[in-house]
Amino acid sequence: MRFYTSIVFLLLCALGFTQETEKDSLTDYYVRFEGDSILHSSIALDEVYLFGRLEFANRKEKLRYYILRRKTLKVYPYAKLAAERLVELNDSLANIKKKRHRKKYTKKVQKYIEGEFSAELKKLTRTEGQILVKLIYRQTGKTAFDLVKELRNGWRAFWYNTTAKAFKISIKEEFHPELIHEDYLIEDILQRAFASKRLERQKSVLDYDYAQLSNKWKNSKTTKD
Repeated sequence: MRFYTSIVFLLLCALGFTQETEKDSLTDYYVRFEGDSILHSSIALDEVYLFGRLEFANRKEKLRYYILRRKTLKVYPYAKLAAERLVELNDSLANIKKKRHRKKYTKKVQKYIEGEFSAELKKLTRTEGQILVKLIYRQTGKTAFDLVKELRNGWRAFWYNTTAKAFKISIKEEFHPELIHEDYLIEDILQRAFASKRLERQKSVLDYDYAQLSNKWKNSKTTKD
């Protein structure tokens, strides 16, 4: 009996020593990335979304989604570019103290943006233009109307909006995927395009979680069905 007790005791000691050794080895494990002289004890991973299979109630709903996807993929780069230009503008204005110089620089940037966008934007359809307005809000947190108002003045923003209304486009439109199903579909299209590297990801400035939105609209659809 004493013999077996001794064996068990030795095994437990060996197991405890092994566990302690493994713990120490993990503690002393570091990673060095190429081009980086700093050692890291952990690796930060990008957020990953698991997408469910696309399901449609009928052919009309399926066609609507794919048309929306084509239009969204087409106009997203313009919204992304607009957000980048706005950040550049604000960063530059922060270093310009005189109001006269700020106004002159803003006008110069505005003309540059118009020249950069105008030719292509004129080719957009009404629905593409409306999606673009929504995506601009997604990327900047401001409506196209407010951006025009800031870059130019309230009167010109009013006329921009009046002209857009003639084509049934509201430049005061916002983006609310948590409230509007079509906005959620646009977000779903973007997230799938980001994951497949079809579009370059630019995080929205709005506060919402795509995974929670997916569950909400999925449950909402199930309830209706």
